[in-house]
Amino acid sequence: MKKWIVFLVLAPSLALAQRPSSANPPVPDETVVVTGTFDPIPLSESNRTVVSFNTEENPLLYHSWVDYLRLDPSVDLEQRGAAGVQADLSVRGASFEQSLVLLNGLRVNDAQSGHHNMDIPLPLEAVSRIEVLHGAGSTLYGADAVGGAVNFLTARPRTTELRERIGFGNFGFNEQRILVAYLGGRWSEQLTGSRDASSGFRPDRDYRSSSASSETRFESVLGETDLLFAGSDRPFGADQFYGNFPSWERTKSWFASIRQDLGQTTNVAFGYRRHSDEFVLIRDNPAVYENNHVSQSWQGAVRRRSTLSNDSSLNYGLDADADEIDSNNLGHHSRNREAGYVNLDLQSFHRVFLSVGAREEIFSGGNAQFAPTIASGIWLRKGLRLRASASRAFRLPTYTDLYYRDPANLGNPFLKPESAWDFEGGPEWNPGGRISAQLTVFHRRDHNDIDYVKNTPTSPWQATNIQNLAFTGVEASVMFKLPRSQAVQLAYTGLHGSQQPLPGVMSKYVFNYPSHNATFSWLGQFGNVFSARTRVGVVQRLGHDAYPVWDLSASRSHGRIRPYLEFSNLSNTGYEEISGVAMPGRSVTGGLELILAR
Repeated sequence: MKKWIVFLVLAPSLALAQRPSSANPPVPDETVVVTGTFDPIPLSESNRTVVSFNTEENPLLYHSWVDYLRLDPSVDLEQRGAAGVQADLSVRGASFEQSLVLLNGLRVNDAQSGHHNMDIPLPLEAVSRIEVLHGAGSTLYGADAVGGAVNFLTARPRTTELRERIGFGNFGFNEQRILVAYLGGRWSEQLTGSRDASSGFRPDRDYRSSSASSETRFESVLGETDLLFAGSDRPFGADQFYGNFPSWERTKSWFASIRQDLGQTTNVAFGYRRHSDEFVLIRDNPAVYENNHVSQSWQGAVRRRSTLSNDSSLNYGLDADADEIDSNNLGHHSRNREAGYVNLDLQSFHRVFLSVGAREEIFSGGNAQFAPTIASGIWLRKGLRLRASASRAFRLPTYTDLYYRDPANLGNPFLKPESAWDFEGGPEWNPGGRISAQLTVFHRRDHNDIDYVKNTPTSPWQATNIQNLAFTGVEASVMFKLPRSQAVQLAYTGLHGSQQPLPGVMSKYVFNYPSHNATFSWLGQFGNVFSARTRVGVVQRLGHDAYPVWDLSASRSHGRIRPYLEFSNLSNTGYEEISGVAMPGRSVTGGLELILAR
């Protein structure tokens, strides 16, 4: 039986394909994106579908990165707890391990398990922008960018300031956040810290999430140097997360990176990530079953841009990655890979844009993956543009996919890498008035998808390659800019899968995508003093009933003292984003932010 996914979104903060946040209506060529392109370019010149969220605008209206990503109708967040305590992210119906997470363009995907990909190691206050690439991104980023990529970007402080925030809510919730920034002539420093905690809306669903970061930027004769250090600690009750058990888990993440400009055309970067995962199957009796995993990864990149003429440029570079794991369950394993890529950008009379690139990535043992891409855009007339692209992507099995064993899940050391071809195209219309729109048709053909399946309810889940899945879909959105700095956005995404669930076999991940998703969202700012937003979403996952979720928030947007109020799940809906894992009902949070600036 053929299935369809439908998304319907009205989201004023969501960029229309290649448009920035509608909170501030875009001026053509004003916003620059760096995700899905080899060189920073204006949104209006991007040949790929990229959504951009400015997290520095009205930050008190958004509690976590989940609030931003929920506004993109092609992004599916399957949460196991509130505020992104643990969440699986997928783009365009791909599995959660087929999406790549980046921090300033460096990989943070976890080699142990894709369940930890969104274990972002720094506070939201350290992030200035979130960009989402729809579709394959392996030509630029390598493995895992099959359905898309999410890039968390930091920025130089705009002023010297101190921000302090404190809030409280039901379910024993409390939060504390701080940002200290210094902006000098040739250097800047920004320190951030956050702590969110809750006693839980039900037993064994408590959590305490803490994170901190330091970022230093300075200019020298070589160019800008950027040093980033970040870490997080997240213990949480994991009732029903991985089966019918009252479990407990604690993850810690450390991230360090250095990026150095070498003149105007060359950039080098190095990143290191360490992640630990302590898992207890029975919280009150750890002796029954306990896992301890420590994964580490290193990456280095050299990227260069050469201008061939006024209308053409060549980007090329080398990447190297390595990861390893030490685990009482998975054992000790390591692997590495090296890659080279090249991309040619052409334009004609600022009307026709063409990008052609390829990547060759070689893994431990000599196996290799080739990832080509071609993308083009053409302006038909002022405000009307057509885009099209074709790309190949791939993903390596995680160490959990290969080697994990517990009473409910079994890995498979004979798994093959996944691969996919991705095609997309469509028009976007932005005449510069109060209405803009875009349409994208896409098709993805997957090969050797990795899923966990079982034949009976009592059997353990077994990692298995599934052959030849195909998904065809459409993304459409319309944005309305209303008087008095208000905006509403309507978007629709439909996805058609060519293979029905396997007869007699239960699937854990591949067939858990939303079949319908509708959202209404509005954002307004009044008198440069008061801001508010609301979002009403209705989701129907494949084989399940639809459920509505309504969020509402308001805050003072200017001044040194800024109170805020947030309502989550105001409709008090009982729902599950992952089967068997209930989400919280109605909750309210209120607090105060104090800003001291030079």
